[in-house]
Amino acid sequence: MKNILYLLLLIASVAKAQQADVLIKNGKIIDGTGNNWFYGDIAIKEGKIIKVGRLGNWTATKTIDASGLVVAPGFIDVHTHLEDDEKRNPLATNFILDGVTTCITGNCGSSNTNIKKYFSFIDSLHLSINVATLVGHNDVRKAVMGRAMRDPNEAEMQRMEAIVEQAMKDGAVGLSTGLIYIPGTYSKTAEIVRLAKVAAKYNGVYASHMRDEGDSVTYAIEEALQIGREAKLPVEISHFKLSGQQNWGRSKETLPMIVKAREEGLDVTIDQYPYTASSTSISTLLPDWVLADGQDSIKARLAKPALRADIKKAMLQRLKHRKLKHWSYAVVASYGFDSTLNGKSIEEINTIKGRKHKARFEAETILEIMEHGGASAVFHGMSEDDVKYIMQYPFNMFACDATIRVFGAGVPHPRGYGTNARVLGKYVREEKVLSLEEAIRRMTSLPAQKFQLTNRGLLREGFAADIVVFDEKEVKDMSTFEQPHQYSTGFKFVLVNGQLTVEDGRHTGTRAGQSLRKI
Repeated sequence: MKNILYLLLLIASVAKAQQADVLIKNGKIIDGTGNNWFYGDIAIKEGKIIKVGRLGNWTATKTIDASGLVVAPGFIDVHTHLEDDEKRNPLATNFILDGVTTCITGNCGSSNTNIKKYFSFIDSLHLSINVATLVGHNDVRKAVMGRAMRDPNEAEMQRMEAIVEQAMKDGAVGLSTGLIYIPGTYSKTAEIVRLAKVAAKYNGVYASHMRDEGDSVTYAIEEALQIGREAKLPVEISHFKLSGQQNWGRSKETLPMIVKAREEGLDVTIDQYPYTASSTSISTLLPDWVLADGQDSIKARLAKPALRADIKKAMLQRLKHRKLKHWSYAVVASYGFDSTLNGKSIEEINTIKGRKHKARFEAETILEIMEHGGASAVFHGMSEDDVKYIMQYPFNMFACDATIRVFGAGVPHPRGYGTNARVLGKYVREEKVLSLEEAIRRMTSLPAQKFQLTNRGLLREGFAADIVVFDEKEVKDMSTFEQPHQYSTGFKFVLVNGQLTVEDGRHTGTRAGQSLRKI
Protein backbone atom coordinates (compact mmCIF):
# COMPACT_ATOMS: atom_id res chain seq x y z
CA MET A 1 0.00 0.00 0.00
CA LYS A 2 2.82 2.37 0.90
CA ASN A 3 4.51 1.64 -2.41
CA ILE A 4 1.33 2.46 -4.31
CA LEU A 5 0.95 5.77 -2.43
CA TYR A 6 4.57 6.64 -3.11
CA LEU A 7 4.10 5.86 -6.80
CA LEU A 8 0.98 8.02 -6.98
CA LEU A 9 2.80 10.91 -5.30
CA LEU A 10 5.69 10.49 -7.72
CA ILE A 11 3.35 10.53 -10.71
CA ALA A 12 1.63 13.64 -9.35
CA SER A 13 4.99 15.34 -8.88
CA VAL A 14 6.10 14.57 -12.43
CA ALA A 15 2.79 15.79 -13.81
CA LYS A 16 3.16 19.06 -11.92
CA ALA A 17 6.69 19.54 -13.28
CA GLN A 18 5.31 19.17 -16.79
CA GLN A 19 3.01 22.16 -16.58
CA ALA A 20 3.93 25.22 -18.68
CA ASP A 21 2.48 28.67 -19.20
CA VAL A 22 2.65 28.37 -22.98
CA LEU A 23 3.18 25.27 -25.07
CA ILE A 24 4.02 25.46 -28.77
CA LYS A 25 3.24 22.11 -30.37
CA ASN A 26 4.15 20.33 -33.62
CA GLY A 27 6.33 23.12 -35.05
CA LYS A 28 9.09 22.97 -37.61
CA ILE A 29 11.77 24.24 -35.26
CA ILE A 30 14.67 26.30 -36.62
CA ASP A 31 16.63 27.04 -33.47
CA GLY A 32 18.86 29.91 -34.66
CA THR A 33 22.14 27.98 -34.82
CA GLY A 34 21.98 27.51 -38.58
CA ASN A 35 21.42 23.78 -38.12
CA ASN A 36 18.71 21.90 -39.98
CA TRP A 37 15.10 22.18 -38.83
CA PHE A 38 13.40 19.47 -36.81
CA TYR A 39 9.86 18.82 -35.63
CA GLY A 40 9.17 19.41 -31.98
CA ASP A 41 7.50 21.34 -29.16
CA ILE A 42 8.56 24.19 -26.89
CA ALA A 43 7.45 24.71 -23.29
CA ILE A 44 7.56 28.20 -21.79
CA LYS A 45 7.24 29.24 -18.17
CA GLU A 46 7.75 32.60 -16.47
CA GLY A 47 9.13 34.14 -19.64
CA LYS A 48 11.75 31.46 -20.27
CA ILE A 49 12.04 28.42 -22.50
CA ILE A 50 12.06 25.45 -20.13
CA LYS A 51 11.99 22.52 -22.56
CA VAL A 52 12.50 21.83 -26.26
CA GLY A 53 11.70 18.44 -27.83
CA ARG A 54 8.83 16.01 -28.12
CA LEU A 55 6.64 16.99 -25.18
CA GLY A 56 3.72 14.60 -25.50
CA ASN A 57 2.51 14.70 -21.89
CA TRP A 58 2.96 18.40 -21.16
CA THR A 59 0.04 20.74 -20.51
CA ALA A 60 -0.15 24.53 -20.50
CA THR A 61 -2.44 27.45 -19.83
CA LYS A 62 -2.07 28.38 -23.51
CA THR A 63 -1.31 25.88 -26.27
CA ILE A 64 -0.35 26.97 -29.78
CA ASP A 65 -0.67 24.45 -32.57
CA ALA A 66 2.24 25.21 -34.92
CA SER A 67 1.52 22.40 -37.37
CA GLY A 68 2.80 23.39 -40.80
CA LEU A 69 4.54 26.47 -39.38
CA VAL A 70 8.14 27.43 -38.65
CA VAL A 71 9.09 28.20 -35.05
CA ALA A 72 12.18 30.39 -34.66
CA PRO A 73 13.80 32.74 -32.16
CA GLY A 74 12.47 36.30 -32.25
CA PHE A 75 14.40 38.40 -34.73
CA ILE A 76 16.98 40.91 -33.50
CA ASP A 77 17.32 44.06 -35.58
CA VAL A 78 20.81 45.44 -35.03
CA HIS A 79 20.34 48.80 -36.75
CA THR A 80 17.32 50.87 -35.75
CA HIS A 81 16.59 54.48 -34.80
CA LEU A 82 13.92 54.47 -32.12
CA GLU A 83 14.82 57.66 -30.27
CA ASP A 84 11.88 60.04 -29.75
CA ASP A 85 9.42 57.69 -31.49
CA GLU A 86 8.84 55.19 -28.69
CA LYS A 87 5.93 57.16 -27.23
CA ARG A 88 4.28 57.61 -30.61
CA ASN A 89 3.56 53.90 -30.91
CA PRO A 90 4.65 51.79 -27.92
CA LEU A 91 3.15 48.72 -29.61
CA ALA A 92 5.99 48.95 -32.18
CA THR A 93 3.58 47.25 -34.56
CA ASN A 94 5.76 47.50 -37.65
CA PHE A 95 8.54 45.58 -35.90
CA ILE A 96 6.37 43.01 -34.14
CA LEU A 97 4.45 42.12 -37.32
CA ASP A 98 7.79 41.65 -39.10
CA GLY A 99 8.93 39.14 -36.48
CA VAL A 100 11.24 41.51 -34.59
CA THR A 101 11.30 41.13 -30.82
CA THR A 102 14.49 43.08 -30.04
CA CYS A 103 15.87 46.31 -31.49
CA ILE A 104 19.33 47.81 -31.07
CA THR A 105 19.02 51.56 -31.32
CA GLY A 106 21.50 54.44 -30.98
CA ASN A 107 22.98 53.87 -34.43
CA CYS A 108 24.66 56.26 -36.89
CA GLY A 109 26.07 58.34 -34.04
CA SER A 110 22.60 59.36 -32.84
CA SER A 111 21.45 58.34 -29.38
CA ASN A 112 20.49 59.50 -25.95
CA THR A 113 23.61 60.41 -24.00
CA ASN A 114 22.15 59.62 -20.58
CA ILE A 115 21.72 55.88 -21.05
CA LYS A 116 20.58 55.23 -17.50
CA LYS A 117 17.75 57.73 -17.92
CA TYR A 118 16.88 56.29 -21.33
CA PHE A 119 16.60 52.74 -20.02
CA SER A 120 14.40 53.93 -17.15
CA PHE A 121 12.16 55.61 -19.71
CA ILE A 122 11.98 52.41 -21.79
CA ASP A 123 11.08 50.30 -18.76
CA SER A 124 8.40 52.74 -17.62
CA LEU A 125 6.89 52.97 -21.11
CA HIS A 126 6.56 49.18 -21.57
CA LEU A 127 7.13 48.74 -25.28
CA SER A 128 6.15 45.58 -27.13
CA ILE A 129 9.82 45.03 -28.08
CA ASN A 130 13.06 44.68 -26.16
CA VAL A 131 15.53 47.54 -26.57
CA ALA A 132 19.32 47.68 -26.34
CA THR A 133 21.28 50.79 -27.28
CA LEU A 134 24.61 52.08 -28.45
CA VAL A 135 25.90 55.49 -27.41
CA GLY A 136 26.18 57.82 -30.40
CA HIS A 137 29.30 59.82 -31.13
CA ASN A 138 27.42 62.66 -32.85
CA ASP A 139 25.26 63.35 -29.81
CA VAL A 140 28.21 62.98 -27.46
CA ARG A 141 30.08 65.56 -29.54
CA LYS A 142 27.07 67.89 -29.66
CA ALA A 143 26.75 67.69 -25.88
CA VAL A 144 30.30 68.98 -25.54
CA MET A 145 31.00 71.01 -28.69
CA GLY A 146 27.68 71.67 -30.40
CA ARG A 147 27.94 71.49 -34.20
CA ALA A 148 31.37 73.11 -34.32
CA MET A 149 33.51 72.31 -37.38
CA ARG A 150 36.83 71.84 -35.60
CA ASP A 151 38.86 69.38 -33.54
CA PRO A 152 38.12 69.09 -29.82
CA ASN A 153 40.65 70.43 -27.37
CA GLU A 154 41.94 68.10 -24.68
CA ALA A 155 39.40 69.22 -22.09
CA GLU A 156 36.56 68.62 -24.54
CA MET A 157 37.99 65.25 -25.51
CA GLN A 158 38.06 64.17 -21.89
CA ARG A 159 34.47 65.29 -21.38
CA MET A 160 33.41 63.18 -24.37
CA GLU A 161 35.32 60.20 -23.00
CA ALA A 162 33.55 60.62 -19.67
CA ILE A 163 30.11 60.58 -21.34
CA VAL A 164 30.95 57.41 -23.26
CA GLU A 165 32.35 55.75 -20.14
CA GLN A 166 29.22 56.49 -18.13
CA ALA A 167 27.06 55.23 -20.98
CA MET A 168 28.96 51.97 -21.07
CA LYS A 169 28.69 51.62 -17.28
CA ASP A 170 24.95 52.16 -17.60
CA GLY A 171 24.58 49.30 -20.08
CA ALA A 172 25.22 50.57 -23.62
CA VAL A 173 26.37 47.81 -25.98
CA GLY A 174 28.97 49.98 -27.67
CA LEU A 175 29.80 53.19 -29.53
CA SER A 176 28.26 54.23 -32.83
CA THR A 177 29.34 56.80 -35.39
CA GLY A 178 27.58 58.53 -38.24
CA LEU A 179 30.44 60.00 -40.20
CA ILE A 180 28.37 61.50 -43.00
CA TYR A 181 26.30 63.48 -40.50
CA ILE A 182 27.03 66.71 -38.70
CA PRO A 183 29.08 66.97 -36.52
CA GLY A 184 30.53 63.47 -36.95
CA THR A 185 31.83 64.33 -40.39
CA TYR A 186 34.04 67.01 -38.82
CA SER A 187 35.83 64.50 -36.59
CA LYS A 188 39.15 62.86 -37.37
CA THR A 189 39.97 59.20 -36.93
CA ALA A 190 42.10 59.79 -33.82
CA GLU A 191 39.12 61.31 -31.99
CA ILE A 192 36.98 58.26 -32.69
CA VAL A 193 39.76 55.87 -31.69
CA ARG A 194 39.99 57.51 -28.27
CA LEU A 195 36.27 57.13 -27.68
CA ALA A 196 36.26 53.59 -29.05
CA LYS A 197 38.99 52.68 -26.56
CA VAL A 198 36.64 53.72 -23.76
CA ALA A 199 33.92 51.44 -25.16
CA ALA A 200 36.51 48.66 -25.49
CA LYS A 201 37.20 48.79 -21.74
CA TYR A 202 33.66 47.53 -21.25
CA ASN A 203 33.74 44.96 -24.07
CA GLY A 204 31.65 47.17 -26.33
CA VAL A 205 31.21 47.11 -30.10
CA TYR A 206 32.13 49.86 -32.57
CA ALA A 207 29.22 50.26 -35.02
CA SER A 208 29.77 52.70 -37.85
CA HIS A 209 27.83 54.45 -40.55
CA MET A 210 31.05 55.02 -42.43
CA ARG A 211 32.40 58.26 -43.81
CA ASP A 212 31.46 57.31 -47.35
CA GLU A 213 29.44 54.54 -49.03
CA GLY A 214 30.09 55.60 -52.60
CA ASP A 215 33.22 56.73 -54.43
CA SER A 216 35.48 56.65 -51.33
CA VAL A 217 33.96 53.54 -49.80
CA THR A 218 37.24 51.58 -49.64
CA TYR A 219 38.88 54.40 -47.69
CA ALA A 220 35.89 54.47 -45.34
CA ILE A 221 36.07 50.71 -44.77
CA GLU A 222 39.79 50.96 -44.00
CA GLU A 223 39.08 53.68 -41.45
CA ALA A 224 36.46 51.55 -39.70
CA LEU A 225 38.85 48.59 -39.60
CA GLN A 226 41.68 50.80 -38.35
CA ILE A 227 39.53 52.05 -35.48
CA GLY A 228 38.74 48.47 -34.51
CA ARG A 229 42.40 47.46 -34.62
CA GLU A 230 43.71 50.46 -32.69
CA ALA A 231 40.96 50.44 -30.08
CA LYS A 232 40.96 46.63 -29.89
CA LEU A 233 37.21 46.10 -30.11
CA PRO A 234 34.76 44.35 -32.47
CA VAL A 235 33.53 46.28 -35.50
CA GLU A 236 30.08 46.35 -37.06
CA ILE A 237 29.80 48.18 -40.39
CA SER A 238 26.26 49.45 -40.80
CA HIS A 239 24.06 49.06 -43.91
CA PHE A 240 26.91 47.75 -46.06
CA LYS A 241 26.26 48.88 -49.63
CA LEU A 242 27.45 50.76 -52.73
CA SER A 243 25.74 54.08 -53.43
CA GLY A 244 25.55 55.66 -56.86
CA GLN A 245 25.35 54.05 -60.29
CA GLN A 246 29.02 54.79 -60.85
CA ASN A 247 29.85 52.33 -58.03
CA TRP A 248 27.67 49.41 -59.06
CA GLY A 249 29.58 46.14 -59.00
CA ARG A 250 32.16 47.28 -56.45
CA SER A 251 30.84 44.86 -53.82
CA LYS A 252 33.35 42.42 -55.30
CA GLU A 253 35.99 44.90 -54.19
CA THR A 254 34.57 45.89 -50.79
CA LEU A 255 33.39 42.55 -49.40
CA PRO A 256 36.83 40.92 -49.76
CA MET A 257 38.16 43.67 -47.48
CA ILE A 258 35.90 42.36 -44.71
CA VAL A 259 36.89 38.76 -45.42
CA LYS A 260 40.58 39.66 -45.27
CA ALA A 261 40.21 41.59 -42.01
CA ARG A 262 38.48 38.61 -40.39
CA GLU A 263 41.22 36.29 -41.64
CA GLU A 264 43.71 38.61 -39.95
CA GLY A 265 41.86 38.26 -36.65
CA LEU A 266 39.62 41.32 -36.48
CA ASP A 267 36.07 40.61 -35.27
CA VAL A 268 34.29 42.55 -38.02
CA THR A 269 30.75 41.93 -39.23
CA ILE A 270 28.31 43.86 -41.38
CA ASP A 271 24.58 44.44 -41.67
CA GLN A 272 22.33 45.13 -44.64
CA TYR A 273 18.79 46.08 -45.59
CA PRO A 274 17.43 44.12 -48.58
CA TYR A 275 16.54 47.07 -50.81
CA THR A 276 18.17 49.10 -53.56
CA ALA A 277 17.24 52.44 -51.99
CA SER A 278 18.52 54.17 -48.87
CA SER A 279 16.84 56.76 -46.68
CA THR A 280 18.25 59.70 -44.76
CA SER A 281 18.12 63.46 -44.51
CA ILE A 282 17.97 65.50 -47.71
CA SER A 283 20.72 67.62 -46.15
CA THR A 284 23.23 65.01 -47.33
CA LEU A 285 22.83 66.46 -50.83
CA LEU A 286 24.59 69.63 -49.64
CA PRO A 287 28.33 70.07 -48.97
CA ASP A 288 29.23 69.27 -45.34
CA TRP A 289 30.51 72.75 -44.51
CA VAL A 290 27.08 74.26 -45.22
CA LEU A 291 25.54 72.33 -42.31
CA ALA A 292 27.81 73.50 -39.47
CA ASP A 293 26.38 75.24 -36.38
CA GLY A 294 22.67 74.61 -36.84
CA GLN A 295 19.64 75.73 -38.84
CA ASP A 296 20.14 79.47 -38.29
CA SER A 297 23.67 79.23 -39.68
CA ILE A 298 22.48 77.17 -42.64
CA LYS A 299 19.84 79.77 -43.50
CA ALA A 300 22.38 82.57 -43.13
CA ARG A 301 24.75 80.88 -45.59
CA LEU A 302 21.96 80.21 -48.08
CA ALA A 303 20.93 83.88 -47.86
CA LYS A 304 24.28 84.97 -49.31
CA PRO A 305 24.05 84.91 -53.14
CA ALA A 306 27.71 84.06 -53.72
CA LEU A 307 27.67 81.19 -51.21
CA ARG A 308 24.35 79.93 -52.55
CA ALA A 309 25.80 79.82 -56.06
CA ASP A 310 28.86 77.88 -54.80
CA ILE A 311 26.61 75.40 -53.00
CA LYS A 312 24.50 74.77 -56.09
CA LYS A 313 27.61 74.36 -58.21
CA ALA A 314 28.94 71.69 -55.84
CA MET A 315 25.56 69.92 -55.85
CA LEU A 316 25.41 69.90 -59.64
CA GLN A 317 28.94 68.53 -59.89
CA ARG A 318 28.02 65.70 -57.55
CA LEU A 319 24.89 64.92 -59.59
CA LYS A 320 26.91 64.83 -62.80
CA HIS A 321 29.41 62.50 -61.16
CA ARG A 322 26.53 60.10 -60.47
CA LYS A 323 25.89 60.12 -64.23
CA LEU A 324 22.46 61.64 -63.71
CA LYS A 325 20.70 64.66 -65.19
CA HIS A 326 17.98 65.06 -62.56
CA TRP A 327 17.28 64.42 -58.88
CA SER A 328 14.60 61.89 -59.75
CA TYR A 329 16.33 59.37 -57.48
CA ALA A 330 15.64 61.49 -54.36
CA VAL A 331 12.05 61.14 -53.11
CA VAL A 332 10.77 63.16 -50.14
CA ALA A 333 9.55 60.90 -47.33
CA SER A 334 8.58 63.42 -44.66
CA TYR A 335 8.58 67.21 -45.06
CA GLY A 336 7.13 69.01 -42.08
CA PHE A 337 6.73 72.33 -43.87
CA ASP A 338 4.57 70.91 -46.68
CA SER A 339 3.38 67.32 -46.27
CA THR A 340 1.62 67.42 -49.67
CA LEU A 341 5.07 66.90 -51.20
CA ASN A 342 5.67 63.62 -49.34
CA GLY A 343 6.18 60.76 -51.80
CA LYS A 344 7.31 63.02 -54.65
CA SER A 345 10.78 63.20 -56.14
CA ILE A 346 12.79 66.41 -56.22
CA GLU A 347 12.32 66.39 -59.99
CA GLU A 348 8.54 66.20 -59.55
CA ILE A 349 8.48 68.87 -56.83
CA ASN A 350 10.50 71.18 -59.06
CA THR A 351 7.87 70.77 -61.79
CA ILE A 352 5.03 71.34 -59.31
CA LYS A 353 6.63 74.64 -58.35
CA GLY A 354 6.58 75.70 -61.99
CA ARG A 355 10.34 75.76 -62.47
CA LYS A 356 12.20 74.72 -65.58
CA HIS A 357 13.04 71.05 -66.03
CA LYS A 358 16.74 71.64 -65.41
CA ALA A 359 19.02 70.32 -62.69
CA ARG A 360 20.07 73.81 -61.60
CA PHE A 361 16.44 74.64 -60.77
CA GLU A 362 16.06 71.34 -58.92
CA ALA A 363 19.08 72.34 -56.83
CA GLU A 364 17.22 75.52 -55.94
CA THR A 365 14.22 73.42 -54.90
CA ILE A 366 16.44 71.39 -52.56
CA LEU A 367 17.85 74.55 -50.99
CA GLU A 368 14.34 75.88 -50.48
CA ILE A 369 13.41 72.69 -48.62
CA MET A 370 16.49 73.14 -46.45
CA GLU A 371 15.49 76.71 -45.65
CA HIS A 372 12.22 75.36 -44.30
CA GLY A 373 13.80 72.87 -41.94
CA GLY A 374 14.80 70.08 -44.30
CA ALA A 375 13.16 66.73 -44.95
CA SER A 376 13.85 63.03 -44.83
CA ALA A 377 14.05 61.32 -48.20
CA VAL A 378 14.39 57.97 -49.94
CA PHE A 379 17.33 57.72 -52.34
CA HIS A 380 17.20 55.17 -55.16
CA GLY A 381 20.73 54.33 -56.25
CA MET A 382 21.94 50.79 -55.57
CA SER A 383 22.33 47.65 -57.65
CA GLU A 384 20.26 44.52 -57.03
CA ASP A 385 23.28 42.41 -57.99
CA ASP A 386 25.32 44.06 -55.23
CA VAL A 387 22.50 43.52 -52.74
CA LYS A 388 22.42 39.79 -53.50
CA TYR A 389 26.19 39.39 -53.52
CA ILE A 390 26.53 41.07 -50.12
CA MET A 391 23.58 39.05 -48.79
CA GLN A 392 25.42 35.78 -49.37
CA TYR A 393 28.21 36.73 -46.96
CA PRO A 394 27.78 34.60 -43.79
CA PHE A 395 28.75 37.30 -41.28
CA ASN A 396 26.12 39.73 -42.51
CA MET A 397 22.98 40.53 -40.49
CA PHE A 398 19.69 42.03 -41.62
CA ALA A 399 18.58 45.40 -40.31
CA CYS A 400 15.85 47.87 -41.25
CA ASP A 401 17.64 51.16 -40.41
CA ALA A 402 14.22 52.52 -39.41
CA THR A 403 12.24 53.71 -36.44
CA ILE A 404 8.89 52.76 -34.91
CA ARG A 405 6.39 53.65 -37.59
CA VAL A 406 3.19 55.56 -37.01
CA PHE A 407 0.75 54.05 -39.48
CA GLY A 408 -0.08 56.54 -42.22
CA ALA A 409 2.50 59.18 -41.30
CA GLY A 410 4.58 60.35 -44.27
CA VAL A 411 5.82 58.19 -47.14
CA PRO A 412 8.75 56.41 -45.48
CA HIS A 413 11.06 53.71 -46.80
CA PRO A 414 9.29 50.29 -46.80
CA ARG A 415 12.20 48.74 -44.92
CA GLY A 416 10.56 49.93 -41.68
CA TYR A 417 7.72 47.47 -42.25
CA GLY A 418 9.07 44.60 -44.31
CA THR A 419 12.80 43.93 -43.96
CA ASN A 420 12.65 40.43 -42.49
CA ALA A 421 9.59 39.30 -44.43
CA ARG A 422 11.30 40.48 -47.63
CA VAL A 423 14.36 38.38 -46.90
CA LEU A 424 12.27 35.30 -46.05
CA GLY A 425 9.83 35.69 -48.92
CA LYS A 426 11.80 37.16 -51.80
CA TYR A 427 15.38 36.09 -51.17
CA VAL A 428 14.84 32.73 -49.41
CA ARG A 429 11.61 31.29 -50.82
CA GLU A 430 11.48 32.85 -54.30
CA GLU A 431 15.07 33.52 -55.34
CA LYS A 432 16.90 31.04 -53.07
CA VAL A 433 19.78 33.40 -52.43
CA LEU A 434 20.25 31.71 -49.05
CA SER A 435 18.61 28.93 -47.05
CA LEU A 436 15.87 29.45 -44.49
CA GLU A 437 18.08 28.16 -41.66
CA GLU A 438 20.89 30.52 -42.64
CA ALA A 439 18.59 33.54 -42.93
CA ILE A 440 17.21 32.89 -39.46
CA ARG A 441 20.73 32.49 -38.01
CA ARG A 442 21.55 35.94 -39.38
CA MET A 443 18.41 37.37 -37.76
CA THR A 444 18.87 35.72 -34.36
CA SER A 445 21.98 34.10 -32.92
CA LEU A 446 24.51 36.08 -34.96
CA PRO A 447 23.28 39.50 -33.76
CA ALA A 448 22.81 38.18 -30.21
CA GLN A 449 26.40 36.99 -30.19
CA LYS A 450 27.78 40.18 -31.74
CA PHE A 451 26.07 42.52 -29.30
CA GLN A 452 26.36 40.16 -26.32
CA LEU A 453 22.64 39.83 -25.73
CA THR A 454 22.90 36.90 -23.36
CA ASN A 455 20.07 34.36 -23.31
CA ARG A 456 18.60 35.64 -26.58
CA GLY A 457 18.76 34.51 -30.19
CA LEU A 458 18.39 30.75 -29.74
CA LEU A 459 15.59 28.32 -28.93
CA ARG A 460 17.40 26.84 -25.99
CA GLU A 461 16.38 25.90 -22.47
CA GLY A 462 16.93 28.77 -20.06
CA PHE A 463 16.79 31.40 -22.81
CA ALA A 464 14.22 34.20 -22.93
CA ALA A 465 11.07 33.12 -24.74
CA ASP A 466 11.29 35.57 -27.64
CA ILE A 467 9.74 33.44 -30.39
CA VAL A 468 8.19 33.87 -33.83
CA VAL A 469 5.88 31.36 -35.52
CA PHE A 470 5.38 31.95 -39.23
CA ASP A 471 4.23 30.33 -42.44
CA GLU A 472 7.25 30.01 -44.71
CA LYS A 473 4.96 29.70 -47.76
CA GLU A 474 3.01 32.87 -46.96
CA VAL A 475 5.50 35.23 -45.32
CA LYS A 476 5.72 38.34 -47.47
CA ASP A 477 6.59 42.04 -47.28
CA MET A 478 3.58 44.08 -48.38
CA SER A 479 5.13 47.52 -47.90
CA THR A 480 6.18 49.27 -51.13
CA PHE A 481 7.84 52.59 -51.93
CA GLU A 482 4.54 53.92 -53.27
CA GLN A 483 2.39 52.52 -50.43
CA PRO A 484 4.71 51.85 -47.49
CA HIS A 485 2.14 51.66 -44.70
CA GLN A 486 1.38 47.96 -45.00
CA TYR A 487 2.29 45.30 -42.47
CA SER A 488 4.07 42.09 -43.40
CA THR A 489 2.00 38.92 -43.64
CA GLY A 490 2.70 35.35 -42.60
CA PHE A 491 3.69 35.92 -38.96
CA LYS A 492 1.04 33.98 -37.06
CA PHE A 493 2.32 34.20 -33.48
CA VAL A 494 4.98 36.30 -31.76
CA LEU A 495 6.01 35.98 -28.12
CA VAL A 496 8.13 38.54 -26.30
CA ASN A 497 9.55 37.40 -22.96
CA GLY A 498 7.01 34.59 -22.97
CA GLN A 499 4.01 36.87 -23.50
CA LEU A 500 1.79 36.33 -26.52
CA THR A 501 2.11 39.57 -28.51
CA VAL A 502 0.77 38.40 -31.88
CA GLU A 503 -2.01 35.85 -32.13
CA ASP A 504 -3.39 34.68 -35.45
CA GLY A 505 -1.50 37.46 -37.21
CA ARG A 506 -2.84 40.29 -35.04
CA HIS A 507 -1.15 42.34 -32.34
CA THR A 508 -2.74 41.50 -28.99
CA GLY A 509 -1.82 44.83 -27.41
CA THR A 510 0.65 43.14 -25.08
CA ARG A 511 3.68 45.26 -24.16
CA ALA A 512 6.14 42.86 -22.53
CA GLY A 513 9.41 44.28 -23.87
CA GLN A 514 12.34 45.12 -21.61
CA SER A 515 15.45 47.25 -21.69
CA LEU A 516 18.46 45.04 -22.33
CA ARG A 517 21.40 46.46 -20.44
CA LYS A 518 24.81 45.08 -21.30
CA ILE A 519 26.31 43.47 -18.21
